Amino acid sequence: MLKSKGLLIVFTALLVLSGLVLAEDLTIQGSSTVLPIAQRAAEVYMEKNNDVNISVRGGGSGNGIAALIDGTTDIADASRFIKDSEVQAAVKNGIYPVPHRVAMDGIAVVVHPDNIVEDLSIKEIKKIYTGEITNWSELGGPDKKIVVISRDSSSGTFEVFEELVLEGEKVAASSLLQASNGAVAGVVAETEGAIGYIGLGYLSPAVKAIKVNGVTPSNATVASGKFPIARPLFMFTNGWPEGLAGDFINFILSVEGQEIAKEQGYVPLF
Repeated sequence: MLKSKGLLIVFTALLVLSGLVLAEDLTIQGSSTVLPIAQRAAEVYMEKNNDVNISVRGGGSGNGIAALIDGTTDIADASRFIKDSEVQAAVKNGIYPVPHRVAMDGIAVVVHPDNIVEDLSIKEIKKIYTGEITNWSELGGPDKKIVVISRDSSSGTFEVFEELVLEGEKVAASSLLQASNGAVAGVVAETEGAIGYIGLGYLSPAVKAIKVNGVTPSNATVASGKFPIARPLFMFTNGWPEGLAGDFINFILSVEGQEIAKEQGYVPLF
């Protein structure tokens, strides 16, 4: 037994001297809204620390939190706060979720670039998504059927939109559900009559962001509190993070990390 331990120590020492020590792993999963921040931050962090391997994937806020509860991810990205039922399930499983606010975001309502509609009220958006308004002509637009694009139920963006815009009412059954911000933006860009909603980081010339209650979605209007559909973005850990997880969270919350959030189209905390 002593001989085996000795060989292990010698082998480890040789790995250290040769620079072949196995990389330390960190897994991050969840919100597609937080995904661009997490991905870019992971890239920069790994450039600075070549002995670290960070795996980042989306799947939605609900799936990220579920993975944290199951112990299959180190950090859960979420574009909404954790639910009481999720906290209870986590504690039952010996997991104690701790939230870390990493940025702010606005949920932009987007249409096809050729759509002449420039501004919608929260009430009008609600009527579109609940099926009460079905044609753009009812809103000063062309005589064209409105194609409603929404997120699925595992999405934190959907839950915030449901709370702030739909006020708890259900999305029309005819709505087309998409699994990510990128998918929503893609469908809207290719469908003349479509309307959808995405995080600020997914805005591009391929879609047209309309004003909501007269306010344009932007970093400035979210930071000032003027834009009405806004929310904080989170990373959740099991307990107060230590080691690699703690260092990565600190990096996200550093000046450099917040600059990354800003570069990805989101609103930094400072």
